[in-house]
Amino acid sequence: MAKFKLHKVAAVAVLIGFAAWMGTGKFSSVGSAAPENGAAPTETAKPAEEKTALRTVAVIVPPRIQHSRAIRISGRTEAEKRAVLATRVMGVIERLAVKEGDHVKRGDLILSLDAEDKVAAIKMAESMVTQRQAEADAAERLVKGGNAPKLQADQARAALAAAKSQEESAKTEFARSQIFAPFNGLIDRVHVERGSGILAGTEVATLINLDPLLAIGEVSERDLQFLKLGSEADIELVDGTKVKGTLRYISRDATSATRTFRIEVAIPNEDKKLPSGMTAEITVHAAPEEAVVLPRSVVTLSNNGDLGIRAVDKESRIVFYPIDLLDDMPNGFVLGGIPADAQVVVAGQDLVSDGDLVTAVAADEAMLKRLANVSVGTN
Repeated sequence: MAKFKLHKVAAVAVLIGFAAWMGTGKFSSVGSAAPENGAAPTETAKPAEEKTALRTVAVIVPPRIQHSRAIRISGRTEAEKRAVLATRVMGVIERLAVKEGDHVKRGDLILSLDAEDKVAAIKMAESMVTQRQAEADAAERLVKGGNAPKLQADQARAALAAAKSQEESAKTEFARSQIFAPFNGLIDRVHVERGSGILAGTEVATLINLDPLLAIGEVSERDLQFLKLGSEADIELVDGTKVKGTLRYISRDATSATRTFRIEVAIPNEDKKLPSGMTAEITVHAAPEEAVVLPRSVVTLSNNGDLGIRAVDKESRIVFYPIDLLDDMPNGFVLGGIPADAQVVVAGQDLVSDGDLVTAVAADEAMLKRLANVSVGTN
C-alpha cells in the first residue's frame, strides 16, 4: 500500500514538472539553433540571380538609293475614240465603201444612199439660182438707167436669195444621204449590207481609234497623292505583252462605290496591233525618293501587329520602324521610312522584342553578299 502511494506521488511530481516546463516556452528551441535575446530566426539567404545572357543579332546599315514608287493597278485597254455611225435619213444603200478591219482617215466615205431625186433637186435649184441671178442683174440695170423703180430691183434680189437658200437646202439633203469618217481610225464592225433599205438612225458601222491605245484603271485614294500627269507607266497585257505608256488623265471625282479614281495611260499603237478590251496590269512610277533594298525575310511584325523592320539603337536596344513599301521586286522589297543611320537587324529579328537589350554584330560576308545581290537591278 505504501509502495503504491509512492508511485502515485512520483507520477504527480513528473506531471507538475512537465507543466512548469511547458509554461516557460523553452521547448520551441529544442532541435533548433534559436538565437539569443529572443531574436527571430533568419531565413537562409537566397543565391543572387544569375544575369540573363544577351541575345546576339546580325545588323547592317543598308545603302541608300533613289527609287520610283511603283503603284500597281489592275485595268483594261480601251480605244481612245469610239463612234457608232448612223444614217440621218431613210433610203437604200447604193455604196458601202468600207469593210471590217479597214483603216480610214477623217473625211473618207463610209456609205452613200440612193439619192437620184436629191441630185435632181440640186440641179433644179442651181438652174433657179441662175435664172434669179439674171433677173436681178437686169433689174439693177433698169434701175440705174431710170427705167424701173428701185422696188423692182429689191424684189429681184429677194427672189435670188430665196433661190440660193433652196439650193443650199437641196445640197444639205443630199449630204445627209452620205456618211463620212469623223476621225482617223479602224472600222471594227459593219452592221449593214449594200442594197439594203434602212431607216433614219440605223447603225451602219463602228469606228474606233487605237492610236494611242488607252490603259484604264482605278487608283486608291491612298495612292492618289503620288500620281502626276506625264509619269511613265509599264503595262503588261494578259497575253504577256509588255509596253510603256504615259499617264495622261487622273480623275478628281472618286467612284462612290469604291472610293477610287479613274486614270488613263496613253500607249503608242501605230501599227494597231494592240487590241481594245484586254485585261492589263498597270504599274505607274511616281517621282524617285530615297529608299533601301532589303530581303523579304527582314520584314517582321511589331508587338502591335504593324509591318516593319527591327533595328538596334545607340543603347543596344531593339527599336521598331514601320515601313513604307515603295516596290515589290523579284529579289526583295524597296522600303521607305527607315532612318539613314539605322542598324537594321537582318538575322534574329523574330527572336527579340521592342526594347530588348541585345548584342549587335555586323552581318557576316555571306549575308552581305546576299544583300548585295538583292540591290542589283534597282533604279
